[in-house]
Amino acid sequence: MDSLALGADLEPEPVVDEHSTVTLHVNGEPTTLTVDHRTTVLETLRESFGLTGAKKGCDHGQCGACTVLVDGRRVNSCLLLAVAQDGATITTVEGLADGGSLHPVQRAFVERDALQCGFCTPGQICSAVGMLREAADGHPSHVTRPDAAATRPEAAATRSEAAATWPVALDADEIRERMSGNLCRCGAYPRIVEAIEDVIE
Repeated sequence: MDSLALGADLEPEPVVDEHSTVTLHVNGEPTTLTVDHRTTVLETLRESFGLTGAKKGCDHGQCGACTVLVDGRRVNSCLLLAVAQDGATITTVEGLADGGSLHPVQRAFVERDALQCGFCTPGQICSAVGMLREAADGHPSHVTRPDAAATRPEAAATRSEAAATWPVALDADEIRERMSGNLCRCGAYPRIVEAIEDVIE
């Protein structure tokens, strides 16, 4: 039996559509678009929305240059597939300002000159905004003292309840730990920490 006869009984492979339609709420504006299943949120923001604040640094989720806020939480947008974010609310550095007024974190970075080349700055700012929210919600970091919440007079009965109730106090060590996923090759770390401290005060 020849090879053509063997292949005659094979079913043709079905055609798989590699695109889907999603709705993303980017900086307060809902937009419906068709995306390739392999396209990341970072690529979608830059190529489909023209929002180039988030940068492609390492493309492996290790440098933080692509950090944006998805549903209020900071994420590495180079690791998220856009097709999986249907209905999500995405805030980029371009969407933090309130009209003509800079977000307090943006203003602090400018006032402290907390940047040099600026490549990592949008990711640093978005990460700082998300980090401040996490601390306010009581999420501990690796350097948060385990008994910090429980020592407060109105602390809840268990540590987990207390952590969910009380904000975490942010000193320089906490800030450095919580921002450690965002790299700055220029070494502007001291001023980045100072800028975040200014916002806390």
